[in-house]
Amino acid sequence: MKTVAIRDMKNRLTELVREVEDGEVIVVTRNGQPVADLVPHKKRGGLNLEAGRASLRAKGVRNPIPFIADDFDEQLPEDFLLRPLPEI
Repeated sequence: MKTVAIRDMKNRLTELVREVEDGEVIVVTRNGQPVADLVPHKKRGGLNLEAGRASLRAKGVRNPIPFIADDFDEQLPEDFLLRPLPEI
């Protein structure tokens, strides 16, 4: 990890950015105290659905959502929460 004073950074910004692009992490200091880090930019990856599917397959899960009722998104009856739960 490289350290550079903020005053020097102003004069060498292009050079320092090239080093960061090559993977270098640079600590920027003011009066000898660290105030910022210049780090390589990381693209946001998002969700890797294929990795999730592979993980489920490795655990033996073939169908993670086996059944969704046709009326899943229908409005519940008004007294739904007032009825006692069915015995199991």
